[in-house]
Amino acid sequence: MSAPRLRTTPLPGIGVQYDLVTREQRHLSVVAHRDGARTVNVYRTDDPDSCAQSLRLTGAEAGALIDALAPSHHSASLLYTTDLGLVAERVEVAATSRWNGRLLGDTRMRTETGASIVAVLRRAEAIPSPTPDFRLAGGDTLIVVGTREGVDAAAAILGRE
Repeated sequence: MSAPRLRTTPLPGIGVQYDLVTREQRHLSVVAHRDGARTVNVYRTDDPDSCAQSLRLTGAEAGALIDALAPSHHSASLLYTTDLGLVAERVEVAATSRWNGRLLGDTRMRTETGASIVAVLRRAEAIPSPTPDFRLAGGDTLIVVGTREGVDAAAAILGRE
């Protein structure tokens, strides 16, 4: 049996569409919107170009679905893990967090946990390699890389109110 083929199509101003035809010849697609939402489409068997069902998911709902489809993940926010014991995980800054409006350097994240903030996702924008003078905002999603313990400690620090 051959491996499934995933076709990728850029959708300017929207995001990216991923198309998959299953071994049962069912056509599925996922549109990854720039704002983090996802639209899952299932096409008709008698007309593979005609959408039979469409379901729009928030970023959090898509993460939960990913967790269900790949149960080896420890959490929906886990992005990556290595044989070296490093993980990359999404950690959200709540609107009620004490860090809302404060500088990233004020968290003393690397000093306290050994984990690094490698990017911040804010609305539909990615901010790579934020500096210590980067101002956090409620709703920001931080991409944290470190050991499992370090990332958990970083999430605990960021979750403090």
